[in-house]
Parts: sequence; C-alpha cells; structure tokens
Amino acid sequence: MQLKLAMHRITALRFGRRTSLVGTTLVVDAEELRRLVLEDPSLSGVEFAAVQPGESCRAGPVFDIIEPRAKEPDSSPDFPGILGPPQTAGMGTTHVLEGGAVTVLKETGADSRGAPGYVLEMTGGPAAGTKYSSLHHLIVIPRTNAGLPGHAQQKTYRLAGLKTAVYLARAAAREIPVEIHGFEPVGPTEEVRKGLPRVAYIGQIFSRQRKPELGEQILYGASTDGMLPVVLHPDEWLDGALVPSYHNSLGGVETYFYQNHPVIGELYRRHHARELNFVGTVATIAAADNFDRDRNCRFAANLVRWSLKADGAVLTKFGGGVPHADLAETARLLQGMDVVIQAAATTSG
Repeated sequence: MQLKLAMHRITALRFGRRTSLVGTTLVVDAEELRRLVLEDPSLSGVEFAAVQPGESCRAGPVFDIIEPRAKEPDSSPDFPGILGPPQTAGMGTTHVLEGGAVTVLKETGADSRGAPGYVLEMTGGPAAGTKYSSLHHLIVIPRTNAGLPGHAQQKTYRLAGLKTAVYLARAAAREIPVEIHGFEPVGPTEEVRKGLPRVAYIGQIFSRQRKPELGEQILYGASTDGMLPVVLHPDEWLDGALVPSYHNSLGGVETYFYQNHPVIGELYRRHHARELNFVGTVATIAAADNFDRDRNCRFAANLVRWSLKADGAVLTKFGGGVPHADLAETARLLQGMDVVIQAAATTSG
C-alpha cells in the first residue's frame, strides 16, 4: 500500500463561470455543482456560500467539515463504500486542496440528546481556538424533501458534502502540485527499523452510548452495529475509509479530522525520523455494556499484541464519558501483555 498526497494550496475561493484552480484561487461554478448535488432525489434544493478567513461569519448548525480531496484514476476510490465501491482506501495519488474546506449545514440543530449543534465561527475569540477559522469554506446548505425520515436526511447531508469535496478537488487534477507528501511503509512485517520500539495506535470511532442510525455510514459505508475491532493501515484513516457519525453531540469529530488525523500524523513523523517503528492501527468502538466492553477490549488488545506485534500503543477515545472505561480497560489489558501505553488521550475531538 502506498499513498501520495498531491498538495495544492488555496488562498482564495470565489464563484465563477467554470470550476478551476487559478494559481491558488479556487473558482467554483455554483450552477454546475448544484446540478451535481441535486442528482440526489431526496433534496428539493441546495444553496452555497463562500467564506474566507477573517470574514464576519457564523454558520450552523454544522453537520460535517471535509477537506476537498479527489483520487486519480487507477487509485483507490473516492470515499469507498459511499461514493465508490468498498475497495481498500489509501492507495495511489490523492489531490488535496490544502486550505480549503466543505462545510455542510443541517436543517435543525437538535438531535436525540437535545444538543444545539456545532457552529462555525470565523472571527472573534471562538475563531482563535480552531483551525477551521483559517480555512476557505464552501458552505453547503441543503434542503431535503418534506417528511424525509431523520436517518435519510443525515445520509443526504453526507452525500452532498462528500460529492462536493471530490468535485472541488478534481479542479486540481491537471495542475502541478506545490508538493507531494509520501508515506514510508508501515506494518508488522517491515524489517528496516529493527531495534526501534514498535508502536501501534488504537482509535475509537463510535460510542454505543447511542445506537447507530439506520444505514449510518462510518467505515467503508457500513455502520458500526455489531462491529468488532479491526486492523486498518494508517493510510486508510487518512484517505476516506472513515467518516464520522451522523451525530456529534457526544464530542465526535469531523471528516477533516480523520483526513488530517493528528495522532497518526505524529506517529508517521516519528516513524520517518527513525524514532519508532509505526506498525499499524486498530479501529474500535466504545461498548454499551460490560459484556461487549470485555469482548471488544480483549479483541483490540490481542490485535495490537499478537497481530501487529507492538511493544507500545497510543490510545484515543470517542466523545462522551462511557468510552473512558473502554480506553482504560484496553490499556490495562495491554499492560498485562507487557505493551507500554505511551499516551492515552481523553478525546478524539
């Protein structure tokens, strides 16, 4: 598996007659994009807005934020399992519009827990605390058909956001990137880093504090209902295998987070610097009861110790309080297997 990120920097975003990347300015044909998004029969309409860093703007409630990315032909599919067939992500070249973002709004802020929803702030004190205020956003404002069930609404928002992100990034496909990011091979069978500590990552991607929505697409287009821990190559996280839960009231993350995963990015940095041997990752979920928790934690620990053959592990949790128990139990089991817990983050968001 070999992933390359072709980076194209964005310093401005505006609407125009033809979607293109002109230098570092992304020009968007709103009417062409509208026709693409409205191919979904669940939508009655969609509007767009362009927002620049420093602009006086507050947008919400936010459903998701996505970095515009598109795959080259003969690479793995765009967002496999959702936009493309469920083939392994993380292979070939991905064009990235660095500095750009697609922000999808939803029609109501309240969810099953009564949370008001997230808001994008581009100026003021709140903006200083988030990277998102430094990005150039194409805001997608969908209008779903009256009477559409909640789970179908959420799926419609997801499709609108991902299709828009790929559409924008394809404008850079024929342009020369400013740089190409490559990733050195990782995995339990790599032999070039003998003597270095072998480190794995375990990341929670969902919490069973609430049930998945009907047809909720999280991992390769599938929900996490009944999911057991699974080994993933780090590049799968970065290249579209994972998208977040439909609901973020429990402190979940955005697609942009997975695309630029800070823990995986740091482990790769240390891997490249020959400080450690990054051997792979495990994706898991936080359980709703002790029976599932015991099973999932043991599966995750065994995969790290016996499949990835790790000496150390970094763990992160999903939002909410219950996932702390799963993180702590997995860490306890790993320590009993003589695996050093080098970090245990309190949240993924």
